[in-house]
Amino acid sequence: MEKVMMHLAVSPSQVGKYAFLPGSVERAALIAQYFDNPVKVAHNREFLTYTGTLDGVPVTVTSTGIGGPSAAITVEELHACGTHTMMRIGSCASTSPNVHIGDVCIPTGAVRMEGTGCHYLPMEFPAVPDFSMVKALVEAAQDLHFPYNTGVTITKDSFYTEVAPETKPVYPMLKAKWDAYQRGGATNTSMECALLFLAAASLGIRMSSVMINATEFQAYSNDDKDYPRDWEHRAIQVGIEAMRKIIAQDRKENRL
Repeated sequence: MEKVMMHLAVSPSQVGKYAFLPGSVERAALIAQYFDNPVKVAHNREFLTYTGTLDGVPVTVTSTGIGGPSAAITVEELHACGTHTMMRIGSCASTSPNVHIGDVCIPTGAVRMEGTGCHYLPMEFPAVPDFSMVKALVEAAQDLHFPYNTGVTITKDSFYTEVAPETKPVYPMLKAKWDAYQRGGATNTSMECALLFLAAASLGIRMSSVMINATEFQAYSNDDKDYPRDWEHRAIQVGIEAMRKIIAQDRKENRL
């Protein structure tokens, strides 16, 4: 009998070697619609998993929940099932006047404003995605003619210390850090990328991220009605097209 993962509630035969990692269960279901013959495999806690195929190759989508700790569990358990190529598809908030609502953001590195990554690699180690996957994502965004940005993303551990930092006792420290990141050219922020890049590096697997930007610079709304769901498909379509490119290259190199 196959081992069943403690948190994802999946076994190796139920998942593909290629996986998408959205935060929300709702986005996992949306991504699965792009697969051929998607099947719901498991739903335990925040972890919803579907498996189907792309171009005849098994692929999986598993929601990670919000933030680094649960994302780390997802990476570890999918890796234990044999998955070697993973891609976050999520959302982010602009930290640059050059990044607008609806832009596709493809991180080339991540600020480590989080703690889970330190359980994988020391702070001096950079949080960067797999270059070949970044290249495929950029090509996919260009093929689809979507506006996109490549640059450094900021991975934070707390949502509301960015949205309302002035309400927190450590506001002076938070303001200094956010100002420094922006002056350094960081273009957006979310809550998983750095950890995903670091966990993947420690496990020797490929990882990347593509996100839809949900805000204008310094104009964050905490109202759900302002979330740009009409553009959410952009990040999903770029991710799907990029994964097709990666699978095609792996097939060419006999790496499937």
